[in-house]
Amino acid sequence: MSVYPLSIDDVRRALGQPRPGRAAEARLLPRPRPGDIPPPPPEHPLKEAGVLILLYSKNRELFFILTRRTETVARHKGQISLPGGAREGAEFLQETALRETSEELGLDADQIEILGEPLTPLYIPVSDFWVTAFVGHWLLSEQQPVFQIEPKEVIQVIETPLASILDKSLIQEERWELRGDIVRVPFFHIQGHKVWGATAMILSEFAALLETQLTAEEIQI
Repeated sequence: MSVYPLSIDDVRRALGQPRPGRAAEARLLPRPRPGDIPPPPPEHPLKEAGVLILLYSKNRELFFILTRRTETVARHKGQISLPGGAREGAEFLQETALRETSEELGLDADQIEILGEPLTPLYIPVSDFWVTAFVGHWLLSEQQPVFQIEPKEVIQVIETPLASILDKSLIQEERWELRGDIVRVPFFHIQGHKVWGATAMILSEFAALLETQLTAEEIQI
């Protein structure tokens, strides 16, 4: 499959497909997954978070945002993440993802359009959260977003070409020691950063949707 410059229309069509879920997430699943357990039973207290894959145009190409978290945040210190966080009160998870993105990156949430339905919710055993990822589009196409990061949460903004998650050469694997266990960890190697764990699994499902859509378009040509 050749990858031509992706458009927002490509993304919209991709998000109209059924979600591949665990089958696609598993491509970037650490093995064994540290602390992995089946999703908790229904009576288990539900903790939820919302994250955002924020797309915007730069140099006629779609980019999205990854962040490097500080060493002082409560969870996933120093890791590469999508903007987002824990649900507050009765807000919808889409609102959570937009609020957290606004707080972390200093962006106007009113200028972000949510595209389609969310990706498959992902359970994270180590933090006991269900994380739901949304795909958003920065509406000011003539103006790239200007980031004003929250220094208590974010130490670096990583502007990432969307096409990079379709580049199989950027998927690597290493053996790491995590919480006392030796684990095989696949990751996206993006701009010198190792994007692994839940973030990589979410991006893997998004990539699978894009791959299916692009393959279908190639067949039609």
